[in-house]
Amino acid sequence: MAVPRTAPILVASNRGPVSYTLDEDGSLTARRGGGGLVSGLSAIGPDANAVWVCAALGEGDREAARRAGDSHLNPGDTAGQQVRMLDIAPDVFAAAYNGVANSVLWFVHHLLYQTPVEPVFDAEFAEQWAAYESYNAAFADALAQEAVDEAVVLVQDYHLALVPAMLRERRPDLRIGHFSHTPWAPPDYYRLLPDDVAAGVLRGILGGDRAAFLTERWANTFADCCAAVLGAEIVRDGDGNEDGHGDGMATAVRFEGRETRLGVHGLGADADFLRERSRRADVDERLSTLRAQIGPGRKSIVRVDRTELSKNIVRGLLAYRRLLETRPEWRERVVHVAFAYPSRQDLAVYRDYTERVRRIAGEINEEYGTEGWTPVALHVKDDFARSLAAYRLADVALVNPIRDGMNLVAKEVPVVSERGCVLVLSREAGAYAELGEDALVVNPYDVEGTARALHEALRMSDGERADRTKRLAAAATALPPQAWFLAQLRAL
Repeated sequence: MAVPRTAPILVASNRGPVSYTLDEDGSLTARRGGGGLVSGLSAIGPDANAVWVCAALGEGDREAARRAGDSHLNPGDTAGQQVRMLDIAPDVFAAAYNGVANSVLWFVHHLLYQTPVEPVFDAEFAEQWAAYESYNAAFADALAQEAVDEAVVLVQDYHLALVPAMLRERRPDLRIGHFSHTPWAPPDYYRLLPDDVAAGVLRGILGGDRAAFLTERWANTFADCCAAVLGAEIVRDGDGNEDGHGDGMATAVRFEGRETRLGVHGLGADADFLRERSRRADVDERLSTLRAQIGPGRKSIVRVDRTELSKNIVRGLLAYRRLLETRPEWRERVVHVAFAYPSRQDLAVYRDYTERVRRIAGEINEEYGTEGWTPVALHVKDDFARSLAAYRLADVALVNPIRDGMNLVAKEVPVVSERGCVLVLSREAGAYAELGEDALVVNPYDVEGTARALHEALRMSDGERADRTKRLAAAATALPPQAWFLAQLRAL
């Protein structure tokens, strides 16, 4: 039976706003998610007939998708949002998600490969790429079925890079946008990908009317890749100057008779939500526990990350160890509160990285710890309330990714901080474009430089720290999730 076209606005993303657990008695328990897309989609209101298309991630999700068929999930599970969850075959999903999206595209855009030994693009990868194409085609089919004439479709992230072009073939009447939440690799690194894959990803995104990014830097590197790989024409601010050369931001890509506009939307922190949520009783309780763990009169250096390779937790710990080694005056006077929540533990490289984080934290505590002082307080169990408590008490926030599309932690800490917090920030985080002026900026590979920045941050006066925090909070909340989402809609 054909699905009726009812949606004038559609969002497509790998992860949806709800996940399901299949209980022993066969019933399904729904759990709603959060994040920028959830709050963003709610901004358009329940009467807009917007539809969210997502993939089933686990067995509970797949059962919910099977029960719904080609219809939407139970609106009671989704707070009234219309959600179409796709039951993609588990082997196809695993190959597309782990084999291509997380193990290849993510690694390329975050510059994570150890190039003497990886990547290796062999017959197995060719099969995974075919699965990635099938996975994207499933999304394109569903969106084509759901969308009314001339509907607006916002496709999200590197998991769905092929969808815009596939959807254009099926429904040329639609207005299609793609948003990249990651960095974009520069051409020389991007061309590690097999030539057909490198071209295919770019062609996929260029199938849309608009491609948007978190910063101008990522938009420009995308355009550079289009020029280098496809020979596309790039339109830039400043084109038409007397010298005939444009040297500003890339504003559009022209390729094979079509023009794809480029845009930038720097997703910000949701100040209202963070301030309200961070003052609840469960956060107060965890705040008391953390303060007791740190001890009276001591300062805190806080980091909150997943054990994602790009987050650079290991070098952060090495920098803290170097601080204690070179600045003995901080021994017993500071605690590094490190939240390293396990991520992607189905991949061996992530399991190994998580174990290395644990080992180095233990070595620091063994080398420098005393009876009344534990230098590193490492927490590996995900706890959002505890993260907010750490935001409130942090004297220094360490955000030192190797490369990051944005990094919302850098934006959230200044909003929640009670007494002001010095932000030590990697210049390779997207947030650097907006926050760099009031942060202490570091090269994420430079352990010595990061240790010096931590020392400077700990010594900063209360007045300067408070002033910087106010400016950081203002910049961090300039485009909250709802405004970010609506800006993309308006631009299409």
